[in-house]
Amino acid sequence: MIAVNGKGGTGKTTVAALITAALIDKVSGSVLAIDADPNSCLADALGISSVQTIVGISEEVAKNIDNIPAGMTKDRYIEMRVQEAVAEENGFDLLVMGRPEGPGCYCYINNLLRSVIEKVTGNYDFVVIDNAAGMEHISRRTEGGVGKLVLVSDYSISGVRSAKKIYELAKSLKIKIGSAGLIVNKVSGPMSAIDKEVENTGLDLLGTVPYDDAVADWSISGKSVFELKDKTLSDTINNILSKLI
Repeated sequence: MIAVNGKGGTGKTTVAALITAALIDKVSGSVLAIDADPNSCLADALGISSVQTIVGISEEVAKNIDNIPAGMTKDRYIEMRVQEAVAEENGFDLLVMGRPEGPGCYCYINNLLRSVIEKVTGNYDFVVIDNAAGMEHISRRTEGGVGKLVLVSDYSISGVRSAKKIYELAKSLKIKIGSAGLIVNKVSGPMSAIDKEVENTGLDLLGTVPYDDAVADWSISGKSVFELKDKTLSDTINNILSKLI
């Protein structure tokens, strides 16, 4: 399992989508992408515009409680519906958390997501999770344990320091982490400018992704990452992927 996290604006969702696309293209095996960010941007990045969400299913069941089959608890019924709602796409499957319609605590949804992850992920060779920006899902222990924790920073000292805080929080919560690494995204200058901060994170540097006008144009195009054709970017992501699998 590859869990991707980072503060907002670092490009973590784009990185998660690119890693997913690289797995599909370069590695033999089944792939599950999990959009655990309430903003549900990973689905868009992968070119999926319509999919059932965990939140949507939960709210639907709550509004139609009389439709729960006899002898089945509400939680078990929702869990069954969520497993059935895993979207089967071209080369990968997708599970989306979603955002509640109104204000409320995410505790129940996070617990449900964690339960589904534990039951579903064993059916796949590779799982990529795009987490909410910042530390929300780690502080709620959504994953429980991850094989690879990938922290994404932009080309800034604040981004690198934020990645360090997320890593330290994960360790303090005793989350089982096979290994953790840092990707510095949108690099527009010499790495020497932030080398000291990167070293201070205690994270292995998995790679750097140069700022690319093609990626900037893609981000406002509404297209999927599968349509983002850039050899330099592809080579960079493939090199990062080789360190993750």
